[in-house]
Amino acid sequence: MAEDEARDIGVEVNPPEESCDDDNCPFHGTLSVRGRIMRGVVDSTQMDKSVIIRKDHFNYVPKYERYEKRKSHYPSHLPPCIDVDKGDEVKIMECSPISKSISYVVIEKGEKR
Repeated sequence: MAEDEARDIGVEVNPPEESCDDDNCPFHGTLSVRGRIMRGVVDSTQMDKSVIIRKDHFNYVPKYERYEKRKSHYPSHLPPCIDVDKGDEVKIMECSPISKSISYVVIEKGEKR
């Protein structure tokens, strides 16, 4: 395999055009991905090589027979080969724990909301 070629991670996503030397990159490193795949919006990019992904959902409240808006935050690893900004829609996938709170990795960038 060539140095700049991305490896197949087993999921139908567009691999990044850039290459990186991060060990925790599913495309250019040794990190394997498994389990859940989710879409969310980048809420914070203040950490180094990590982002906070916000996922909005609705919860039904039987007492009032209505839905309420809720949100969940998922700290995720951001490989250097994927460039995202706050407000971008991304696809994340579960991986083995990278740190105490990070068990997801960004695998694809969508469009800006």
